[in-house]
Amino acid sequence: MTLNQQELINAICEHMAERKGISPDQVSVQLEWEESLGFSAEITIDGRSHYIIEANMLEAVERYVLNHYNRRVFRSQLELDVEDEMFCIVKE
Repeated sequence: MTLNQQELINAICEHMAERKGISPDQVSVQLEWEESLGFSAEITIDGRSHYIIEANMLEAVERYVLNHYNRRVFRSQLELDVEDEMFCIVKE
């Protein structure tokens, strides 16, 4: 299974909203990848920005896959990648 960029953004929005006790539509996400730093995301909530690293992104994907696809996956089964856009491969 592969999650596209929009699903990654949705996963992070839902995860951050749950952690902050707000609605997912109050969370803005900008996915980023730099060769020297790897994957990260800039999160903006109420005009305040902060960054999360790949491990936090994968935690959000784990919860998203469980909540939306009723599948329990582990980080070892998840692989972020980028071509034209970022995506996540969920291995069986």
